[in-house]
Amino acid sequence: MEYEFEGRTEKEAIDKAAEELGLEKDDFDVEILETQKQGLFKKGFVRIRIHTGNMNFPANAGPSVTGGAEKDRRGGASKAVFGEPKPQNDFEEKITGFTAGLIERMGYSGKVSILFRDKHKLGLKIDSEHSSILIGKKGKNLDALQLLINIYAGRLGREDMRIILDTENYRIRREETLVRLAYNVAEKVRESRGSILLEPMNPFDRWLIHTTLNDISDVETKSEGDGLYKQVRVYYRGLK
Repeated sequence: MEYEFEGRTEKEAIDKAAEELGLEKDDFDVEILETQKQGLFKKGFVRIRIHTGNMNFPANAGPSVTGGAEKDRRGGASKAVFGEPKPQNDFEEKITGFTAGLIERMGYSGKVSILFRDKHKLGLKIDSEHSSILIGKKGKNLDALQLLINIYAGRLGREDMRIILDTENYRIRREETLVRLAYNVAEKVRESRGSILLEPMNPFDRWLIHTTLNDISDVETKSEGDGLYKQVRVYYRGLK
């Protein structure tokens, strides 16, 4: 499910989303749609979209509907636990087996293990000599596999659990690449006093670009397009 919220700052918008949906902040993904820094004649604001995966809420969800009870049931925010890579329960057995089966049906070999465990997240790691193919261009194959695995988790009755799939530490390497890209593009935009439209990216990659450049006073960002893979436009402040 997806929901949109606005606030004067990114933190305020995220806090509002957590309160109204009755979730902890690590229970959902944040996509920054638009940022506008405060100026002499305009107020700053941030518009975000919340992705809750397979979790469903009533259309009128708010503090009175899901707030207190949901928070009490969930408890405080948890931290990821790294440790035993072998499945520890029936759900982990099924999810790793399903993932290994997907890879095999694609015509490749690979071993699937548990990367980390969190209260509402489970990390899976693929060890394969075909990792580059499983990752695909800009991680699109890995994203597609991750989506299928999350759908399967929902069919197992675990709509509350989000599966994170990785191989060869691609997720970390991708983050580092995107942060460097964001700063390089910001520098070009400041020099040209224009704008640059980046390639289509998934919600998490776009979030990295937005948050990386959020503190640069004369540069702003905005997501453009439809569907899952939107583009981020980085523009010099004053151009819009």
